[in-house]
Amino acid sequence: MNRREFLKRSIVVVAGMAVPTAALELIDPKKLLAAKPELRWVFLVDTHSCVGCGFCVKACKIENEVPYDANVTRTWVERYVITKDGKTHIDSPKGALNGFTSKKIDIGQGHTKEIKDEEIVQSFFVPKLCNQCENPPCVQVCPVGATYQTADGVVLVDRTWCIGCGYCIMGCPYGVRFFHPVYRVAEKCNFCYHRISKGMKTACVDACPFGARKVGNLRDPNDPVTKIIMTERVAILKEEYGTKPQVYYLGLSKEVR
Repeated sequence: MNRREFLKRSIVVVAGMAVPTAALELIDPKKLLAAKPELRWVFLVDTHSCVGCGFCVKACKIENEVPYDANVTRTWVERYVITKDGKTHIDSPKGALNGFTSKKIDIGQGHTKEIKDEEIVQSFFVPKLCNQCENPPCVQVCPVGATYQTADGVVLVDRTWCIGCGYCIMGCPYGVRFFHPVYRVAEKCNFCYHRISKGMKTACVDACPFGARKVGNLRDPNDPVTKIIMTERVAILKEEYGTKPQVYYLGLSKEVR
């Protein structure tokens, strides 16, 4: 029996017990940033600029070895259609890998819903990805330390340590984690850490032809992304959870969840 199988079976045995206290301790962002206070990676999404083309999703899959045809992805784009009756219709066929080629709303299991143009009050696209929280619940619940946070704020997954217990997937309030279809370990966006740590942009930022995605250093007051976050009206997702997400949105509508 290898280490992964041993740990996985151990987790099953103690499933009814509490997660170890150490795993539940709240993370102090100040301590995490102390080792490298001059750098804190942050992401900005401009919903006004996103057209739902799906180029970002394609680039992400190719860059990060997520099978192209698998119905999972590290980042995705949602379409929101608000109608006169006050209803909000949301879809993201295959994560918007191929963009939105039809006006019909994908309601799942091969079914679609057609909404007439005259019934639509507003429609827009919202890209989503891991929020790289300052207080990440996924790190807190991982029983083996496979999910951890770097000094510059990015939450990573060590595939060699992950045992596939799924605690982090259940613990994420943003639904950004999934099991990798090949490696069978927890998977999510990591801001293309292998790229940004070398001075490059993320694959999705490079691929976006409309500038809807930007990555920057929150600790640098001269960074273009920081300037926008500090001077314009930005919003975050699910603020009520207290996770302090570091993905900020321009033009975020109240219908987005």
